Amino acid sequence: MAPRPEVRFHINPRQARVWRGKERLAIFTRLALMCEAHGLTFRAIARPGHEMTAQAGAADGNLHIVENGQMRGEGWLNTALAYLQGFWHLDPEGIQAESSAGRAVFDPEAVEQEAAQHFLRRLRRRFVAPRLSRFHQPRDPAQGLPEGAVALFLQGRSAYHNGRCALPMERMILAVAAGSGGRPVLVKPHPQALDEGRAAIAAAVAQGARLQATEANVHDVLAAACVTVSVNSAVAIEGFLHRKPAILFGRSDFPSLAVRAGDEADFPQALAAALGRGWPYARMLHWYYSRHALELAAPDFEARAFAAFERVGFPKDRLGL
Repeated sequence: MAPRPEVRFHINPRQARVWRGKERLAIFTRLALMCEAHGLTFRAIARPGHEMTAQAGAADGNLHIVENGQMRGEGWLNTALAYLQGFWHLDPEGIQAESSAGRAVFDPEAVEQEAAQHFLRRLRRRFVAPRLSRFHQPRDPAQGLPEGAVALFLQGRSAYHNGRCALPMERMILAVAAGSGGRPVLVKPHPQALDEGRAAIAAAVAQGARLQATEANVHDVLAAACVTVSVNSAVAIEGFLHRKPAILFGRSDFPSLAVRAGDEADFPQALAAALGRGWPYARMLHWYYSRHALELAAPDFEARAFAAFERVGFPKDRLGL
């Protein structure tokens, strides 16, 4: 008889020994509880990042779940936070722009409106009312943000990995400032790349870009904005909570929920497209999160996790359940 498969968590070496209970690794804690409840053996393995990107994993009879991975093959799943706290990818191809969700096409008619509205209200209570975001944000309300602004949210180097975007930060700022059609432009550096963002803003201003730099709470900026602009930031999803459309300069795993601008010349047309239609935000959010991410606290978490396991060749009977 073949040995019962193990569930192996591949976690960055800094936290592979102290992963349990860590917020940024919350899915592993949740999966560990699920494994314990069903008598499944699991263990954490230190995962050097360069070993877990864009390659086929060995089919060794065990089920592997990789933090921030891009592994593919029988028994391999990749996980990362899916933009909002409490929601996670569990995907056979990758995370975010590299996940299988990127090929999905949103069909609003396939989403029940009442359920979608309930979901949006719940998310707004959870994130918008307390002004919560993934990274640290100022608590004091912002003053002097212009209404109806085009809000550009800068990101760090990770947004440019794997060819997700070819447009450097400084040129992106110049393009948005030049193509805003007279609307005020707000530019917010990423909280984890402040120096890089500030330098790019200063360089763009030196070249004549008219804008207002801000480091205000993301929810204050979104409340003032008419549209979000980024490479592929979580702020696009947060903008949907505020019923604001998104323009992306890079690849993402929700392309049918946003307008894509490939380069500087595309931006004015992308802005007109984003502002020129009515977006069904509640249905968009419900579709994305009910089909392409798992909510750790949801009653159906285990059912959806087991469905993900089956997707890579590990149905319950193979796990001995």
